[in-house]
Amino acid sequence: MITLNINGKDMQIDADPSTPILWALRDNLNMTGTKFGCGAALCGACTVHMGGQAIRSCVTPISAAVGQKITTIEAMAADHVGKVVQAAWVKHDVPQCGYCQSGQVMSATALLQSNKAPTDADIDGAMSGNICRCGTYQRIRAAIKDAAQTLA
Repeated sequence: MITLNINGKDMQIDADPSTPILWALRDNLNMTGTKFGCGAALCGACTVHMGGQAIRSCVTPISAAVGQKITTIEAMAADHVGKVVQAAWVKHDVPQCGYCQSGQVMSATALLQSNKAPTDADIDGAMSGNICRCGTYQRIRAAIKDAAQTLA
């Protein structure tokens, strides 16, 4: 059994230490908000926070998360910055198919938790690992800027 702190709660996971965090969340804990996209850390659909940083859970083993705090999309409504980001997402009508959105929100929230006034270059850097097949990048940028203004 491996103990992980997920969304502020210690949870026991009966899995091999090499199991990616993504599969521990989805298969062991039935937390399906974090999505599987590519399995190679290229698309960002699986983004969660570990120690406050956006990481790709599809390639990060649970052994690397022991003693760390993992935050998933399920906790964003209770996080002040996450709540502001989600409200901006709705205001700017960001999602189309929605599949990438949990990863997009997690990356945007991590950015705004560390940088309350991001430049376009900061936004590009933070969001560059998140792919949106629907192409809503301009709305994503607008929503991040709006959220930053709300948080200022």
